[in-house]
Amino acid sequence: MVTDASTFLVDFLPVVRRKLTRTGFVIDHVHYFRNGLKPWIARRSQMERFVIRRDPRDISRIWVLDPDDGSYMPVPYRTLSYPAVSVWEHRAALERLRAEGREQVDEDALFRTVEHMRTITETASSTTRKARRNAERRKRGGTADEISMTRPPPDLLPPEGKSGPATEDRVMPFEEIEQW
Repeated sequence: MVTDASTFLVDFLPVVRRKLTRTGFVIDHVHYFRNGLKPWIARRSQMERFVIRRDPRDISRIWVLDPDDGSYMPVPYRTLSYPAVSVWEHRAALERLRAEGREQVDEDALFRTVEHMRTITETASSTTRKARRNAERRKRGGTADEISMTRPPPDLLPPEGKSGPATEDRVMPFEEIEQW
């Protein structure tokens, strides 16, 4: 029987093992820190590698297994202003930085690249949406000149001298309407 649903869900996340440094944990060029780590940082030389779990859909925080009581402690990014990123966005940003010829990848460059990639994606999708909408308008509507030049069929035009869409001689009472 499950007693704690959040712990149960965290137990199924992928595992990474890391040593604790003076500045917290570093996983894939991203730094994680929380004040709750300070007691462990003080005795980090005596501690083994920690069991860390990370959700691939959102790497903005990790869950560190407390070696003393077996509970999980959530630890956020060291720099809280960074956006939540998926592992796949993170890997794409790393590949892009390496393709640009960067040997050393720092955390700031990584998150700037993620933001840049998101901006490109948003611009492309809005441009694509706008282009589709304009193409549909062109296909359906035509130009304003064509619309003003179009005349209704002659049987819908009112007779000479009479104006208005419904004239007295064209109106039929309901009783005289043909049944289908």
